[in-house]
Amino acid sequence: MKYYSLNHKSEQASFKEAVIRGLAPDKGLYFPESVPPLDPAFIEDLENQSNEEIAYRAIAPFAGDEIPENELRRIVGETLSFDFPLQEIEENVHSLELFHGPTMAFKDVGARFMARCLGYFNRDKKQDTGKVTVLVATSGDTGGAVASGFLGVKGVDVIILYPKGKVSDIQERQLTTLGQNITALEVNGTFDDCQDMVKNAFLDDSLSAKNLTSANSINVARWLPQMFYFFFAYKQLKDKSKDVVFTVPSGNFGNICAGIMARKLGLPVDHFVAATNINDTVPQYLQSGVYTPKPSRQTISNAMDVGNPSNFVRIQHLFDNDLDALKAGFSSYSFTDKATRDAMSQIYKKSGYIADPHGAVGYLGLKEYLKNNPGKAGIFLETAHPVKFLDIVEDTLGVHISIPEQIKTVMDKDKVKHNISNYEELKGFLLERE
Repeated sequence: MKYYSLNHKSEQASFKEAVIRGLAPDKGLYFPESVPPLDPAFIEDLENQSNEEIAYRAIAPFAGDEIPENELRRIVGETLSFDFPLQEIEENVHSLELFHGPTMAFKDVGARFMARCLGYFNRDKKQDTGKVTVLVATSGDTGGAVASGFLGVKGVDVIILYPKGKVSDIQERQLTTLGQNITALEVNGTFDDCQDMVKNAFLDDSLSAKNLTSANSINVARWLPQMFYFFFAYKQLKDKSKDVVFTVPSGNFGNICAGIMARKLGLPVDHFVAATNINDTVPQYLQSGVYTPKPSRQTISNAMDVGNPSNFVRIQHLFDNDLDALKAGFSSYSFTDKATRDAMSQIYKKSGYIADPHGAVGYLGLKEYLKNNPGKAGIFLETAHPVKFLDIVEDTLGVHISIPEQIKTVMDKDKVKHNISNYEELKGFLLERE
């Protein structure tokens, strides 16, 4: 499988080259040259397939012959070492829980898959030569997932940028307490500032010796494995006679873009809904037809505080850059913090289910879509465990949430971080490292 840049100014790359580079030389996002559909008989038989087999069959064409089958199956098996349960919340409304991994967020899958791919590609390098530097911006959960997934991986240094005061305490602990090959940079700014610094570093020729790559969802090895969730959800649906709608709480739009790829592979999905908080660049685009990025604003669903979602260009590409085609298969709605808290309370009162703020936004998006499209089977993605937003959830619902074992391991460790304010300080930090 070859990958081309969506800027169309670079030569095609192999899977390995695309993973290691992150961005194409022309700074475009990589996209696979083809999306080969799965055998329809296999799709019909998902209920009888293991998650590992489903994931292997979905990802194998995109890795091509660059990772042998036995190694790719090992990578997939190690990536999927936890459950992805589908919970029925009310009639025609299901929650797909993606928080049962080591950092209790959906990004565990992409981070673990990418880390193992890089580990395989670096298998013959000595620890002190030819290191890859993974540079990643996080608005919350990406940082912890990447830190956990890459911890101790041979030949890989990880540097995580996060906005000061705009991630939860638990999220911050997950990316500042691990040590080893993980370094955290606290940025005096927003997530968009962090993301801009990362992009500028990739553009900076003076940093080429640092072998920079990205572990954000712009990287194909972070983005594509997120297709797995949608297959796992459909596998668990008891009634497959209804049209299926997925609603994804969306920030950088990598997760929902992966869902659309799953549909391209043959998964029978009728519609996708991107639910956002007040950072509503995409909902506004669908209304006006004009794409206008804007500075992000802080909300209680902080992992979605993104004003210029990187992966939306891939979504447009999947719909041939045709706005009418996009609207036919894709909707997007935005919701305030008050609406989010009200939804958390409503879900809890109706079913006893505790949703985190991001899942609640997903629920709101699904309910909004079902108003005019009743009778469909709706699935919203619950992307993080409520404990990661402990104060917000306990204050909103008046409940006590026990601390899971995955979180207890970081609660008593000291936070280690470096503070930066601008790109020049990031560049100086990178140049000073061995």
